[in-house]
Amino acid sequence: MEQIIARIASAAGISEDLAMTAVKIILNFLAKEAPEDKMNMLVSALGAQELMDQAAEAGNGGGGLLGGLMGAMGGMGGIGGAMAALNQLTSEGLSMGEVQTVATELISAAKENADESLVDDVVNSVPALSQIL
Repeated sequence: MEQIIARIASAAGISEDLAMTAVKIILNFLAKEAPEDKMNMLVSALGAQELMDQAAEAGNGGGGLLGGLMGAMGGMGGIGGAMAALNQLTSEGLSMGEVQTVATELISAAKENADESLVDDVVNSVPALSQIL
């Protein structure tokens, strides 16, 4: 996972710490919205279980009032969850371009480390992901 984080940081022009935080936010969002079995396979293929555990321990709260409200709307096809995740990412200091680069690089890395159809299934199962990409 360290190589993936370094790759994402380099592509987005951000620190590795910020890249790791962004990946945690995105994976946490996907874990809430995508089918659990497919996410488990993807997390395993990426070697990201430790990141997911850290995100769970931290509760990955934050996002302020807007994040909380949007998270509560997560049942609307994931739109509220996507908006909350996007709010978290921008609250961490990422621009929209950096968010898109992080997400695109993460998906590319996932396709290199897991079955491409698995990654496509996860991405396609979360229509609200298009707000981040």
